[in-house]
Amino acid sequence: MAYVIQSVFTGAFLAPDPDDGQPRWVMLLKDACAIPDAETAAEMIADHVDAFHQAQVVDLSEL
Repeated sequence: MAYVIQSVFTGAFLAPDPDDGQPRWVMLLKDACAIPDAETAAEMIADHVDAFHQAQVVDLSEL
């Protein structure tokens, strides 16, 4: 499965940078590298997302 993290507030996606793996916000889904598992997505939210974003995990297989 593949997941992305989306900010409900801004619509941006938090994804690991393909070059160095550090999380970054991108505006386009095509620029967001998918996260392979829900546990990693939850860890990224806990470590890198401020509460105002109201982050949600999106399962790409459900789109």
